[in-house]
Amino acid sequence: MKLRFLGIIPNTPGNESPTIWLDEETGDLLIQSYKATEAEVKACQEIGSIPGHGTDVPDHETIIRLPKVMRQFIPGPESEGNASEAA
Repeated sequence: MKLRFLGIIPNTPGNESPTIWLDEETGDLLIQSYKATEAEVKACQEIGSIPGHGTDVPDHETIIRLPKVMRQFIPGPESEGNASEAA
């Protein structure tokens, strides 16, 4: 796996460091951020996604809260298909 650091939340304290990396082989993002609260998870489950799709979060998945300021580090559609040009 070849990861590239994309960004960390500006002025982050030493122990709370929302961070984003890009897997340059797959184009996947790896995101370290805040866990969603129980209330946030419940709200997501109440809204759902598409008809017929379950709303439970499987054990191998989680819902995270990504601070707005971190959106600047997410590669845009122009970089899809070529991870080396992302960010």
